[in-house]
Amino acid sequence: MGLHLPKRARKLAAGTVAGASLLFLTGCSDENEWQRLAMPDPSTKEAHHVLDLWQGAWLAAILTGILVWGLIFYAMIKYRRRSESEIPVQTRYNLPIEIFYTLAPVMMVIVFFFFTVDAQDKILHAPKDLDKANAQADQSVTVVGQQWSWTFNYTDVDALGGDTVYEGGTTADEPTLWLVKDKQVSVDLYSPDVIHSFWVPAFLFKMDVVPGREKENHFILTPDRTGTFEGRCAELCGVYHSRMLFKVKVTDQASFDAHMKDLQEQGNTGLALGGENVGQQPGLESNGGEE
Repeated sequence: MGLHLPKRARKLAAGTVAGASLLFLTGCSDENEWQRLAMPDPSTKEAHHVLDLWQGAWLAAILTGILVWGLIFYAMIKYRRRSESEIPVQTRYNLPIEIFYTLAPVMMVIVFFFFTVDAQDKILHAPKDLDKANAQADQSVTVVGQQWSWTFNYTDVDALGGDTVYEGGTTADEPTLWLVKDKQVSVDLYSPDVIHSFWVPAFLFKMDVVPGREKENHFILTPDRTGTFEGRCAELCGVYHSRMLFKVKVTDQASFDAHMKDLQEQGNTGLALGGENVGQQPGLESNGGEE
C-alpha cells in the first residue's frame, strides 16, 4: 500500500506552499533583500553583526528543518503499514533516541546563546561610564525622548569651539539627527517623562529611553553609509506615540559642521533636556499639556 494523504491534508499542504511562496515573492523588494532575508540594509558597522546573527539563525533553522522533515518522511515511508494484516514495528523506550532528542535541543540553545552574546558584546561595545564613552567617540549626542517628539543635543562640537547646540521637533515637524559617515558617535539617551525607545530600522538596533537613568543608557555606533533614514519610538508612550518620528541624516564632515553653525545662529545653544516643552505640542494646550 502506498502513502496516501487525506484530501483535506493535501489541500492544506498545497495552500501552505502557495501562501509561503506568495509571501516570499511579495515581501522582498530587491535582489539583495533575498540575501538579507527581509532585513533592512545595514547602515552602521555594528549593524552588520545583527545581520550576520539573523542570517546564521535562519541557516541553522533551515538545516534543522530539513533534518527533522527528512526523518519524518523517512519514518513515514519506511515504516508505513503495507497491508491490512501487517502492523509496523512499534518502538518504545528507546534510550539512545531519547537521549539524542534531549541533548540536541540543548546543544542548539547553547550554540544560539553563544553567538547571540558574542554579537551583543560587539554591538554594545561602549564603556559603561558615559564620560569614557564620550572620550572614545568622535562625536557625542544626547538624545531626548519626550511626549511626543525628540530633541538632539550635539555636545562639544569642534566646529563651534566645544559649544553645545540642539535641534528639536514636534509631532508635526519631525526633527533630524545629523551624523558623520565613518565617525564614531556616542549616544546618551534621556527622558523627562515616560519610557520611550530610540529605534532606527536601518541601524538594526534600538534601545529604551528610561527616565531616571541619566548617563547609564548609552551606546556607540559608527554610520558607514550616507543617506537619510527613518527613525521612530518603539515603546508605547502615550496618545501621540505613533507620531513620535524623526529622521537620521548621515553626511560628510563639512555638511555636518555647516549645519551645526546654522543651529548656533538660530540661537539653539546649550543643553535642552525637553522637560519644559513636554506639553507644548500641536494638538495640546500650553497649560500643562491638558487637552
